[in-house]
Amino acid sequence: MNVVFLSPHFPLNFWHFVVALRDAGATPLAIADEPWERLLPELRGALTEYYRVPDMHRYDDMVRGLGFLTFRHGKVDRIDSMSEYWLSTEARLREDFNVPGLRPADLAVIQRKTGMKGLFARAGVPAAPAHLVRDPEEARAFVAEVGYPLVAKPDVGVGASRTWKLETRAHLESFLGSRPTVDYVLEGFVEGDIVTYDGLADRDGRVVFDASLRYSRGIMEVVNEDTDVWYHAARDIEPDLADAGRRLVRAFDIRERFFHIEFFRRKDGSLYALEVNVRPPGGMTIDMWNYQNDADLYRAWADLLLHGNVAQRFERPYCVAYVGRKDRYHYALPLGEVLARYRSLLVHHEPVNDVFSAAIGNYGFILRSPRLEDLAQAAADIQAKV
Repeated sequence: MNVVFLSPHFPLNFWHFVVALRDAGATPLAIADEPWERLLPELRGALTEYYRVPDMHRYDDMVRGLGFLTFRHGKVDRIDSMSEYWLSTEARLREDFNVPGLRPADLAVIQRKTGMKGLFARAGVPAAPAHLVRDPEEARAFVAEVGYPLVAKPDVGVGASRTWKLETRAHLESFLGSRPTVDYVLEGFVEGDIVTYDGLADRDGRVVFDASLRYSRGIMEVVNEDTDVWYHAARDIEPDLADAGRRLVRAFDIRERFFHIEFFRRKDGSLYALEVNVRPPGGMTIDMWNYQNDADLYRAWADLLLHGNVAQRFERPYCVAYVGRKDRYHYALPLGEVLARYRSLLVHHEPVNDVFSAAIGNYGFILRSPRLEDLAQAAADIQAKV
């Protein structure tokens, strides 16, 4: 199987996908704009061939790159990047080279929050009312119907970028007067905690691995207020969350892909769907799942692509947390003391690329324990300010 991975060098941990493809028996190929000599040695050693383009945003360059790899190695069987950012590029390349997987026509639902709402309803999962902002008067009428507060977000967006909570008429008018030129959605605000249903679906759409994340606070607030966040991969997944998540996997027809589905858990216990992403969660989450299960999700994905099944077992013997810190704060515990005090819990730590720092901090720690209480206390200490 010839598998082309787009931008395998970024995020930094994605080189593991290429190594897993090689070890599973695939021919790993790649296209990116990074000079060959700047790729990690582990990535260079796993790739069968690498095609460098001047600019990944120039689609003609990408077509030439894929054409070259096809000429050299034969028909391409799969294309992926595991990234929301390159989802449209992947889909166009699949269409033009007749490669299985998501095509441009699929993205109207999968990438657009307005497109998701219809599938939420079809799956029988409640969601907040929403309105695509095209005309200010229609927007004001929607607000008059649903009331404040509400959230303004790009119809196609990644994470909490350019997302705002609007609590007054003045907030609304300011947004309407200065909103960006991209399509924006106004959505009724749902009070609750964000919980996720994440996993990997096989080529028939069956969930072969699942997980769930819980956050110390909403990512929108973390980005807009420039505060800290920590989150953990829970050991148990509530039955209603698993049921709603699997219904959405079926409704969105997710196959041979990771998924990241966000819900609000309201105070009365009910679930409201927020959004569906056909990619793994960001940051170090895949590594967290590996530490949680003593497993290799990179290899699980590769085995799924090549062999149609996953032999590994995922029993979640640990609770695993990510704790982020931002350079703008002065913390009570210096790095060396954190490493010494929590060496029994700490399984990984590293600087975070600036692209992700607004959401998850400039430095991240992964800790694990069978007990969530251990991780919660460690997170409080690590993020304590002077």
